[in-house]
Amino acid sequence: MRIIGGSLRGRKLRFPDCPGLRPTADRVRETLFNWVQADVVGAHCLDAFAGSGALGFEAFSRGADAVTMVEKQPRVAASLRQALTELDDSEVIRIIEQPVEQFLATDPQRYDLVFLDPPFGTDLYTQSLALLATGASLRPGAKIYIECARHADVLTAIPTSWQLLREKTAGQVEYRLFQAP
Repeated sequence: MRIIGGSLRGRKLRFPDCPGLRPTADRVRETLFNWVQADVVGAHCLDAFAGSGALGFEAFSRGADAVTMVEKQPRVAASLRQALTELDDSEVIRIIEQPVEQFLATDPQRYDLVFLDPPFGTDLYTQSLALLATGASLRPGAKIYIECARHADVLTAIPTSWQLLREKTAGQVEYRLFQAP
């Protein structure tokens, strides 16, 4: 997998072969970052369920001031730390090895941009969205990107106060961008 834009454009990232680990496709990432290009520079970003790190490293490459990547699988988190060392070893990125739900319940940081892309076929959306809905992790007007399997019943868990800004489908993936109040 490679970074497709920004200061690290073209750099390749390696990640372990783990069940459920599915990096966001280049064309989906390109569309997403076209949607948020004005928001990512200077932003505090949360890459929940970081996995390959595709979204977090892309945000870093495109000028985010701070990126927090949360990944509970030790092997995958170790791979993220290795990639960070190879790319820049920047203090802009922090990698947290714990379940996203636990992190969201305790993290005092507030984010401008959240990437929510848990493994498909899990119910991790519901609890994560409920925690985000409290607003404790979001700055006013924060953008929330949600990626899920096509026809997944995720919309019922979206807080009614969030505004849908964009949505698109690519193959078996649906992705949406919301804005919190």
